[in-house]
Amino acid sequence: MIRVNDLHDVPWREGLTVQDVLDHLKYSYSLITVSLGEDVIEPEHYADTTVPDGCAMTVFHLAHGG
Repeated sequence: MIRVNDLHDVPWREGLTVQDVLDHLKYSYSLITVSLGEDVIEPEHYADTTVPDGCAMTVFHLAHGG
């Protein structure tokens, strides 16, 4: 099981990627930052970075305004 933002549990499977988790949770913001444990994952690596079982994943989107 993957715990996201200390709110959501996502079932783990072999080969699960960061992008798979984002898709599962329907996160589609254009400016998303993801960390696995203490490691920040670059957006270009979401599709090829696998998520280990039991990992704590943090996802947040950047907002800007005035």
